[in-house]
Order: sequence, then C-alpha cells, then structure tokens
Amino acid sequence: MKMIVAIIQPYKLEEVKKALYAVEVNLITVSEVLGHGRQCGVTEVYRGVKETGNLLRKIQLEIAVNDEFLERTITAIIGAARTGEVGDGKIFVTNIEECVRIRTGERGSVAIG
Repeated sequence: MKMIVAIIQPYKLEEVKKALYAVEVNLITVSEVLGHGRQCGVTEVYRGVKETGNLLRKIQLEIAVNDEFLERTITAIIGAARTGEVGDGKIFVTNIEECVRIRTGERGSVAIG
C-alpha cells in the first residue's frame, strides 16, 4: 500500500481528476495549499489574477493506492499536470503501514478499495 501526495497547479485539477478516473483511481483527497519551490518570487496567474510572492496557491492531492495501482496513478498525474514550465509540481510516494476502514473495521489493502 502506498500514499501518493501530489502538489499541482490549481488549474490542472480537473484534468488530473479525469486522468485518474480513466485509470480507475477514484479515491482522492484534495486540499488547497500555499507553498513554493525554486520559483520564489515568480509571478503566476491564478483565476485571472497575477500573484507575486513567495507563497503561491497550489493543490495537494492525497491518494492511497494498492501497489498494483502505483505506476498508473503516477503516470496519470504526470500526463495531466505537466506543462513543461517551472512550478508544475511534485509527487511524493510513501509506504502505508496500515489502513483501516472505519465503517467495517476492514484492514490492509481491502480497506483501501
């Protein structure tokens, strides 16, 4: 079991969701976050407004997957989120030690779905 955390541009969210649904990855958590990488001080356009500063709006996706879904999930995110410009984002993958579905008490890969 793996936890994928992806930081992407806000305007790429709908494309990324469609790409994930196409590879049968449906369970995602989406958060609006602030941050920056190497592009400190770079001006970005978000919803038609130029923003300059050291904290830029980003979207964070958290996706728990079973091991057989890992590569297809990463490939889908990259394919939908990449523009080739600085600030496209990052993907982090970590191991999940345990997963428990609260409603049923199921554990492990069965609980992820």
